[in-house]
Amino acid sequence: MKSLQIAIPLVAAGLVVASLSFVSAAIAQEAKPPREGETGGSFVDNFDGLDLKRWYISDGWSNGDHQNCIWSKRNLKASNGELEMVFDQRLIKDREYACAELQTRKTFGYGTYEARVQSAQGSGLNSAFFTFIGPRDKKPHDEIDFEVLGKNLNEVQVNQYVSAKGGNEKMADVPGGAQTKFNDYAFVWQKDRLRFYVNGALVNDVTDPAKLPQNPQKIFFSLWGTEKLNDWMGRFHYDGPQTMRVDRVAFTAEGDKCQFPESVACKLN
Repeated sequence: MKSLQIAIPLVAAGLVVASLSFVSAAIAQEAKPPREGETGGSFVDNFDGLDLKRWYISDGWSNGDHQNCIWSKRNLKASNGELEMVFDQRLIKDREYACAELQTRKTFGYGTYEARVQSAQGSGLNSAFFTFIGPRDKKPHDEIDFEVLGKNLNEVQVNQYVSAKGGNEKMADVPGGAQTKFNDYAFVWQKDRLRFYVNGALVNDVTDPAKLPQNPQKIFFSLWGTEKLNDWMGRFHYDGPQTMRVDRVAFTAEGDKCQFPESVACKLN
């Protein structure tokens, strides 16, 4: 696929040096998700249910040969005020495993993006909260990422892409572990600045104009696995179904009032 030809310059000297969440998104864009529509406004979703006017569930395809699972709508549900995303062993098409991805139907621009997430555990898995837009929507590939890599659950990788150029990875500590409890991941995206936060603490501050995305993007959550990207995500080992949980997601448009007391948007100058 053309999107993979764009996405795969990811391994150098045996080390994965770039995020792969956008590969998932790129393949999804080639499959069936809606094209970019209206840019959305501020919202908070506590997942008391799954609003399919807001969200699109990826279903029935993989994101390339490096991924060992197929997106399945059966692996995603809202239950007891949480979004549950499952990775499990179930043969679909040519893959031995099933995994989950959710994306917004609308795009979102400058503002504060926040998610309260408990990551799945297991080497070779990737629990991600990110934004993405790309060629299917006749836009450059822009992306902003939080990714918990199964090989080390005490850290989260933050990263961003501008016109398909990445290489901005930074690891941030997640005290107590990303899989043991819900942790708050947030980024504040402005025209001249991008700040990443973990549990309210600033972990990365980007001001270089060349490293700042410019295009409104969709919001994604995904859980997937690999048996090929060992250096980046750890050697895959299946030890039963694993679950990523999301307690809350929010977008606060730049200039809007913060929407809940714990919001990073309440603390911005």
